[in-house]
Parts: sequence; C-alpha cells; structure tokens
Amino acid sequence: MIDLYAWPTPNGYKISIALDEMKLPYNVVAVDIGAGDQFKPEFLKISPNNRMPAIVDSDGPDGKPISVFESGAILIYLAEKTGLFMPKDTRGKVKVLEWLMVQMASVGPMFGQNGHFRAYAPEKIQYALDRYGNETKRIYGVLDRRLAEAPYLAGDYSIADMATFPWTRSHARQGIEIAEYPNVKRWIDAIAARPAVEKGLELLKDRIRTQPIDDKQRDVLFGKQQYARR
Repeated sequence: MIDLYAWPTPNGYKISIALDEMKLPYNVVAVDIGAGDQFKPEFLKISPNNRMPAIVDSDGPDGKPISVFESGAILIYLAEKTGLFMPKDTRGKVKVLEWLMVQMASVGPMFGQNGHFRAYAPEKIQYALDRYGNETKRIYGVLDRRLAEAPYLAGDYSIADMATFPWTRSHARQGIEIAEYPNVKRWIDAIAARPAVEKGLELLKDRIRTQPIDDKQRDVLFGKQQYARR
C-alpha cells in the first residue's frame, strides 16, 4: 500500500493521476497547506522541503518501506516500480525525462508565479504580471509546437503528460486563451477523458478551497510561517 500525502493542487493531482493510471492501491493523507500541516515534524521527516506531495510505499524496492518526496522524483519512482509510462529504451526514456524536466523547471514554477501575482499578491505589480504572464504564454507556445509533432509530449502517453496536464487544465485562470494553442487544447481534452485521470482529479475534492484565503492562510502560505527556519 502507498500512502499519498497530498492536497488538491496541480502537484497533488500529478501523483493521484499516476497512481490511478498505474492501478496502484493508495491511501490519501491530507496535508492541509493552508493550515500549516506541511510544517509538522512528522511530515518534515518524509518531505524535508516542507512541500507536498510525498509518498510512503510500504513495499519498497527491497521489500521495506521507502518514502519519496518531490513530485518528479515520485513519478520516476512509480514508473520504475511498475514498468509503466516510461520507455525501456534509452532514447525513449530520455524523451520522457526531458519533458518531465520542462514541467518541473518551467511549467510549474512559471505558471505558479503567474497565478500568484494574478490571484494572491496584495497589490497588482504590473512588471510581475507581464513577466510571468508572458513567460506562461511562451511555455504554452513551446508545448503547442511539440504537440503539433506528436500526440503526447514524449510521443506516447507518459509520466511527462501526467505531470504537465494538471497545470494546463487551469489555463483560463492563467490568462491563457486556449484556442490560440489548438494542439495543447486537443491534448488537454484527450487526457481529461481518460478514466484514470477523472478518478485522480477526485483527490480530496471535498477539501477544495472555494473561498478567498484569509489572513491566517496567507501567512502560512506566503508569510512568516512559510519562511521560518526549521
């Protein structure tokens, strides 16, 4: 059994989707990032960077439990554990890892900053809106060009798609006109229709925030609590 420590965010969905695609049984442990669960000592033992998701696999590679943090590392671990969604040949594997790294290094950080300054910053900073908004559009262009060449990012459906899809499904909130990126739209629609993806997106659906964050949550997510040394 795998324990998935997560919250209903793009990074959390990456792993719930992968677990459902790989048909691995798992138990969800909610990590309420607005309440500060990510700073609890027991969670920091699993994820020392105080970020979710993280997993604990009771059946590790040597038959003993293993914990894995960072979503990209988790996806690689799960692909290697199951032999699924990662090619066996070196060229195919490299292609998957390239696009997975694009997600980790560009899609996640840049889309995240774009969303932060659009929705959470206490004041509108035009430089930041332009900087991250334009970079988000540039990355969508990169994805669109690639998806004009292949049905999925690495050719066949893989963990690279599982990592990237949750960040692109919220394109409207990122200020993106998805019709301008028809290949990305086709790809989003194809992935969203997969039964395992639909199931993965059910992750903690009753805990999805529907109201603006309050001052306490803002301090946890973006203030003193977030940056306190531990």
